[in-house]
This record gives sequence, structure tokens and C-alpha cells, in this order.
Amino acid sequence: MTKVAYLQCPTGISGDMCLGALVSLGVPVEYLTETLNKLGIADQHKLRAELVQRNGQQATKVHVDLLDNHHHHGRHLPEIENMILKAALPSRAKAWSLAVFRQLAVAEGAVHGIVPEKVHFHEVGAVDAIVDIVGTCLGLDWLGIASNDQGLPLLYCSALPTGGGTVRAAHGEMAVPVPAVLKLWEMRGCPVFSNGMEKELVTPTGAAIATTLSTEFGSPPPMTIKQVGLGAGTINLAIPNILRLWLGDRTNNYEDFHPSSETITVLETQIDDLNPQALGYVFEALFAVGAVDVFTQPVGMKKSRPGILLTVICHPENILACQAVLFRETTTLGIRQSTQQRAILPREIQSVEIEYGKVRVKVAWLGEKQDNCIANVQPEYEDCAELARQYNIPWREVQRLALQTWYLQNQLRYRE
Repeated sequence: MTKVAYLQCPTGISGDMCLGALVSLGVPVEYLTETLNKLGIADQHKLRAELVQRNGQQATKVHVDLLDNHHHHGRHLPEIENMILKAALPSRAKAWSLAVFRQLAVAEGAVHGIVPEKVHFHEVGAVDAIVDIVGTCLGLDWLGIASNDQGLPLLYCSALPTGGGTVRAAHGEMAVPVPAVLKLWEMRGCPVFSNGMEKELVTPTGAAIATTLSTEFGSPPPMTIKQVGLGAGTINLAIPNILRLWLGDRTNNYEDFHPSSETITVLETQIDDLNPQALGYVFEALFAVGAVDVFTQPVGMKKSRPGILLTVICHPENILACQAVLFRETTTLGIRQSTQQRAILPREIQSVEIEYGKVRVKVAWLGEKQDNCIANVQPEYEDCAELARQYNIPWREVQRLALQTWYLQNQLRYRE
């Protein structure tokens, strides 16, 4: 069994929500307090937890109460790193905490145009944020979350909501997401979505934790759920403001199965007044500008007219190009757009030589390539079709020869 965790963030993520979810899972507040005191800030804060209601659901809210009334000065990265390095923390929690603060410093430095060591953290350098980050790393270590090959926790995370509106910060009024959060998302290639809430849903601290410690973003990994921790946010929202931390085991049946996740866009439009002969050209034009897939379905439309539902799947960076083709080459007046996550298997293009020529073969794995767990092997259609036309032989025969050749060449290395 391998212990893994998944962060489900329907209303975002912040440091105190992470702590709340961890305490909800059983991490003792006393352990967090005792260990955090080793950072030398015992006289500046007190940690406490309580059960609260968020839209009728119970969750754990963790508070970091400051014990003095004066303003805590901002800290630079070297000072924070020195605090963590000197403290007698568990080795994994220490390494993870340093990684989170380094990631945040790199993002803040990029925003302000300075090196990470010169970043003045302001709010993030305050006692409560140090407690949030180091406390979260302590909690993940206490729960026994397994580590990956890079030494980071096997922590997975959902796509994150963008939020909206403005927020007051050290540099004045800022648009949400604030610049540091956007930079962290950009650095990690983080999938995001809008849930329509005009609030700050992802804080810099929460973004730094998620983008640094998460192994992957997207759907939950294959796992057997053992417990779910609920960490409450501060404000009330239209839906329960709760971060849900799933704790579970990945059994041996799943250990080799690691589909990655990517963000894709789905474009849809119904058409009932287009010459069907145009569709072939539309397909070609869409693929030429980067569409991943294009397909049609028959539908019944208004006034009982038969029509088609034209669907285009593309990556977000190709949305405008695909929309331009649809508006230019079809009679549609409007296009619907949605963002989704899809799980994809690792794959590569190999090639084989058959008696008629070279054929490319797409090979996909259920796990890592070195695990030799093949999920699918398919010769490329166009290569088979070109050879079939050139030698006037059935396409199926070319495909059969390509598959047979690939398996003969790889039978000692791969097993079905």
C-alpha cells in the first residue's frame, strides 16, 4: 500500500484551509504547536482549531492568533530559510517548507523584477503565513504521505478557481488573481477554471503550497479513500467554502497506472443550413489550426429540422484559431465553449519497416515506459493508406503487417 492524498479545491485554497483539513484528518494541534515553536516564534502566535459551519456543512477552522500588538516586520527569503534550517523539524517537512518558500520567492521576484533573495515577503513573511506553510508540511509528513522520486509528497490537486474582483494588499488594491498567484500558476502550468465567484479564492500561500508540493493537477489518482479532511475558509460563499483533502491508499493494482491530466477546450455548435459537402473541408481546416479532434452527431433542431452538432476539441491556446475557422467556413452564428480535464496516457511514435515501406506506430503505456506495461499499439492510418494505394493492396493487410512486425521486434521487451 502507498499512502496518497488529493486536494479538492472547489472554492480555492489557502494556508489556513490546508491546516484545517490536516487537523480534520487527525493531525494533533498540540503536535503542530510544539514543533512550530522550534522556529523561534513561540511567543508571537497561538494555534487553535474549532469546528464551524459552512452552508450547513461542518468543517475545521484553524486560527493563528498573534500574541503581541505590534506589526510583524516583513522577512526576506534568507531569513526565513535560516529559521527553517535551524529548527529541529522532521527532515521531509523541512525540505518541503524550504521548497515552498523558494517557489514563492521565485514567483514574487519575477513579478517585481528582482532576484528571489531580495524579495520582501510582507504578508507571506508574517508569522501566520510561516505557520501555515511549515504547519502544512508538518501535517503531510505526520500523516505519512509517501514521497515521489523527487522527494515531494504524493499529493495531487484539482484544478483551481480563478476568483475575481479586487483585494487589498501591501502594494495597494490588486486585481484577483493577484500577480504572485498568476505567476505561480504560470510557472507550474496549473489548470484553472472560473466558478463565477468574485472573491480571492486562492491566496499566494495556498498557491505556493499547491504548485510546489502537488505531483499532478487534475482528476483524483486511482486510490482507495480512507478518510476525508475538511478545512474551512474564512468567508461564506454561495457554496460551502471548504477545502477537501482526500486521504487514501494506492494499491498494487494501481501503482503502475499514472495517466497525466491536461486542460482541453470543447467548442460546440448546431448547424441545419450548411451543405454537407463543406464538412470535409471544415474538418481539414480545423485540424490544420491545431484541433485535437473534430466530430459531428445528428440532432433534431427547431421547427423539426434535421441538423448536426459539430464538436471541436482543442487546447486552450488554439481556441481563437478554431473559432475563426467555424465562423468562416460554416453558417453558425454562435459557438459554445467549455473547459474540461482529460486523462491521457504517455505515448510515443515509433516506426517499423515492412516489405512495402516504413509505417509509424503509436505506442501508449499504462505506467512509465520502463515498466513495459503496454496499453495500446496502433499503426498510423495515413502511412498504411499511402502504402495501400501505392501498391494496390488492402489497407487492412498493411496494418496487419505493421502490427505483426512491431510485436515481433518487441516481443522480448514488451508483454501484453
